[in-house]
Amino acid sequence: MGIVNLTPDSFSDGGAWADARHALQHCERLLQEGAALLDLGAESSRPGAPRVSAEDEWVRLRPVLAGALQMGVPVSVDTCKPWVMQQALAMGADAINDIMALRAPGALEVVARHPSAGVCLMHMRGEPGTMQQLTDYDDVVAEVVDHLAGRSQALQGLGVAPARIALDPGLGFAKTPVQNLALTQHLGRLVALGHPVLAGWSRKSTLGWVTGKPVSERLGASLAAALVAVQQGARLLRVHDVAPTVDALRMWSATGQCLPV
Repeated sequence: MGIVNLTPDSFSDGGAWADARHALQHCERLLQEGAALLDLGAESSRPGAPRVSAEDEWVRLRPVLAGALQMGVPVSVDTCKPWVMQQALAMGADAINDIMALRAPGALEVVARHPSAGVCLMHMRGEPGTMQQLTDYDDVVAEVVDHLAGRSQALQGLGVAPARIALDPGLGFAKTPVQNLALTQHLGRLVALGHPVLAGWSRKSTLGWVTGKPVSERLGASLAAALVAVQQGARLLRVHDVAPTVDALRMWSATGQCLPV
């Protein structure tokens, strides 16, 4: 899953693709590098990020979504706002990727009205502005698994088929570095729920905590974490650096360590 940030303030590449023309060129580049799907986001979810209105988010998103939908691959929209979800799905978006697991009032119902669309439910406590003060868990793995199981069941109860639901443990979202590592080590417990699992390790701060490297120097750590996640059962990797990730997966596949890609 190639990341396309349409925001001025994302933690890694904020502002790089805020212009729609540049964003669409970036989409094309990611596909040339081997991305299987595109994930468009128009509101930053970095720790402490300010919220933007639904209207402003849609203004950023709409022209890029319209162009990306002509590229012949599935396109997901990274949003937690029901109104934006509805606009995106009506335009033809293939999936919704929600960091709040459809907790916003009305979000479940919006996705349920489009039961042929995919959806990724991510675990997070609070919202980006407060999440890093909400990292106190008795058992982080069990609580993340239980929460996502409940959100999946709520969506299935409204008629969305289980095969259309993916789950994301929310690495870096209301989690400490140690908790992120534990979730990856025990990712199989989330996989056991029967849904595809997405891992989003790319350039995350925990990689810097482990290596001491700034965001711009975390490619090696991102690739290693991605391979570990696949080994533990992840089937979707949300990444900034598509070409190196594809190469790493192909090489590992060639040595028999994981399923072919």
